[in-house]
Amino acid sequence: MWKAGAAYLPLDTEYPADRLAYMLQDAAPTLILTTDELTDVVPDVDDIPRVLLDAPETVEELSRTAGEGPIASRALSHAAYVIYTSGSTGRPKGVVVPQGPLANFVVAMAGRFGLSGEDRLLAVTTVGFDIAGLELFVPLLSGAAVVVAERDMVRDPAALCGLVSAERISVMQATPSLWRAVLAEDASVLSGVRVLVGGEALPADLAMALAERAESVMNMYGPTETTIWSTAWPVTSEAAGAPRIGRPIANTRVYVLDGGLRPVPAGVPGELYIAGEGVVRGYHGRSGLTSERFVADPFDRTGGGRMYRTGDLVRWTAEGELEYLSRVDDQVKLRGFRIELGEIETVLAGHDGVAQAAVLVREDRPGDKRLVAYLVPAADGGVPGGAELRRHVAERLPDYMVPSAFMPLDTFPLTPNGKLDRRALPAPDYGPGSTGGRAPRSPREEILCGLFAEVLGLESVTIDDDFFGLGGHSLLATKLVSRIRSVLDVELAVRRVFEAPTVAELATALDASAAVRSPLRAVEPRPARLPLSLAQQRLWFLHQFEGPSATYNIPVALRLSGELDERALRLALGDVVARHESLRTVFAEDADGPYQVVRDAEAVELTVVRTDETRLRTELLGAARHAFDLRSEGPLRVRLFELADDAYVLLVVAHHIASDAWSMGPLARDLTGAYAARVDSGGAPGWEPLPVQYADYSIWQREVLGAEDDPESEITRQLTYWKAALADLPEELPLPFDRPRPAAATYRGDSVPLDLAPELHEKLTRIARDRRASLFMVVQAALSTLLTRLGAGTDIPLGTPVAGRTDDALDDLVGFFVNTLVLRTDTSGDPTFAELIERVRARDLEAYAYQDLPFERLVEVV
Repeated sequence: MWKAGAAYLPLDTEYPADRLAYMLQDAAPTLILTTDELTDVVPDVDDIPRVLLDAPETVEELSRTAGEGPIASRALSHAAYVIYTSGSTGRPKGVVVPQGPLANFVVAMAGRFGLSGEDRLLAVTTVGFDIAGLELFVPLLSGAAVVVAERDMVRDPAALCGLVSAERISVMQATPSLWRAVLAEDASVLSGVRVLVGGEALPADLAMALAERAESVMNMYGPTETTIWSTAWPVTSEAAGAPRIGRPIANTRVYVLDGGLRPVPAGVPGELYIAGEGVVRGYHGRSGLTSERFVADPFDRTGGGRMYRTGDLVRWTAEGELEYLSRVDDQVKLRGFRIELGEIETVLAGHDGVAQAAVLVREDRPGDKRLVAYLVPAADGGVPGGAELRRHVAERLPDYMVPSAFMPLDTFPLTPNGKLDRRALPAPDYGPGSTGGRAPRSPREEILCGLFAEVLGLESVTIDDDFFGLGGHSLLATKLVSRIRSVLDVELAVRRVFEAPTVAELATALDASAAVRSPLRAVEPRPARLPLSLAQQRLWFLHQFEGPSATYNIPVALRLSGELDERALRLALGDVVARHESLRTVFAEDADGPYQVVRDAEAVELTVVRTDETRLRTELLGAARHAFDLRSEGPLRVRLFELADDAYVLLVVAHHIASDAWSMGPLARDLTGAYAARVDSGGAPGWEPLPVQYADYSIWQREVLGAEDDPESEITRQLTYWKAALADLPEELPLPFDRPRPAAATYRGDSVPLDLAPELHEKLTRIARDRRASLFMVVQAALSTLLTRLGAGTDIPLGTPVAGRTDDALDDLVGFFVNTLVLRTDTSGDPTFAELIERVRARDLEAYAYQDLPFERLVEVV
């Protein structure tokens, strides 16, 4: 085949038919080689000619002696094979590997391992996985024999161990997961075997076990895009406790770079880039993805070289070896914290009772993301309890890196390539832990236990379980208070959850002081004039005073890949607007003031713009900055930018008067669900109607707060508090700015993210836990201290947003609920930091109890 100048595309017949069909359509091969037994397995795509290798005429043809020609010109740039790997968009991507990189790899490996004609190598890898290239081609260059294991035998550890022994195997390559299965079945078969391990990160305990039993062990690393393996590390018993991926193979260069493509020092994590002879051509028919992952090599002195961006996080050791840390995309962000999943897995694997560990973020309930740990217990021990594992992790990592659930499994599910199949890991069983807590003793405690479990996503909770110990945080505390208000019809401040975090304590607090609040319900019949909420009223005033502007536009741009049904998208947008009245509301004004007008549901205008990447940013900015006319135009505008037949950017722009940042979650979920329904069934989604609409909230808000001229009303009570709390507030903070403060606000601000070292964050969380404060309160105290030292004085006011959704009926509603609280910190009197936290905690919890007064109204009266 290579003599004829052709390349091959391996087809794993255990792949789903749809995946095989896609590979054939995408690669468009000129010929399919198969057998009569498999002819029905390989999809019939585009009438591609087939040759049956076991057909009589083919057998006869192949039995003849091969001639010398014709031989295509030998060009190392010719493709040798195409391997399809998983793509982030759901479409597999074909990696085109030229003959040059393959030749370099085969020669390098043959020399590295010293294979000879006496060796027998066991091939256990499916041909659809590029590692099979080592098993098939390196022995050909060395004269070694290849023993090909049947697929069923590879899946049966007992049969596989028997094959290793019977065939006198001297070299074998496999993934860590498969090696672990072999060791568990019969470790003695590895005596005299040279072991190659790769495809996954090598755990320390497995490295030690292999080094103790095999003749030699080599840990291999490399992505398909740089031709099978790119680095190697000899594993020894002395070094197995800290596995490495080693140094590059022949004619390969590796770089550890930061986000600006600058080399990082030894010990500092960075992304691994690979250059040299092993770098392949790119992705078949995916020029955009190729240019994204294969970038110019700035360190290539000859010019024109490329390097591959692996997406792996590594660091150099002091010995000049590479240490694998995790995938860059394993760096997740959970509740604002950056988390390396690999770091948690390493800590768990360090427990004596854990053989394997895997951690991932799951969102089994919309909007509730949690860390879940899966583990395979050590062979010689029992299953560690969740409380023990939680304590083990908490002693070594910050609180936010402690998983919410620990799931023991007999074995990890594997993909056909022998890697951990994360998608097949079961749903977690969130549990309250081994607290030995008491059962509910009263109807109120029983209801509260149910609400705790509902909010935390647990099956059950005892009256002694700590809300925050079970994974609760400030946002969930707000949600819990909202549910308590709704179910028990009592008024409860968020501070009470901090002060009484167990069901038993909270029930006692509720019994001691329970104020009743009017429940939020749909208003029937509605008044002729629908009032604006107080927050809307302030925005309406600014809209009238300043004129239409883009200041309060909320733009969200989403990249879409694959086939798009524009008609289904238009209908889905209509479904969403019909579901949320706020998105089809305009505003009018008469002598009595402004009011809302909810329009009937109608088709949504979807503007489609054909563009390209060079113009996209300019067009997105222009569309995002286009002002709304709130009197005549609905507060939602949608544009679809078409970049190619399978590449789009969907721009959704909402006006703040009808939405906030929280609203983007329900909006995205509803749009996704509606689009799926329109595509799958052609009909509207079968939603349950929302319990309330934004107009109901506006009416309820005014009912709950009452009138300002009523001295007994809630709004008067809250106004009185805030007037006292913010009395003598400084006009501005005299900070040492590097430029003059403008006379008028420009609204051209920015956000500056800060990364805290894990050790620092752990100390901060311990301080918060010891003082029964939130991490926010500790950071607020620290920031106030810093501002005081910078000359801002001892009276530090800070503005912070709160969700404003004080009733659970508002959780899934698109609307303007967010509010801003002014939190004032008094740093006078030279307090200790612990004393300052106590001040901050007391003031913040007090402010949370008065969060219903809109900031816009507060600005007017203070």
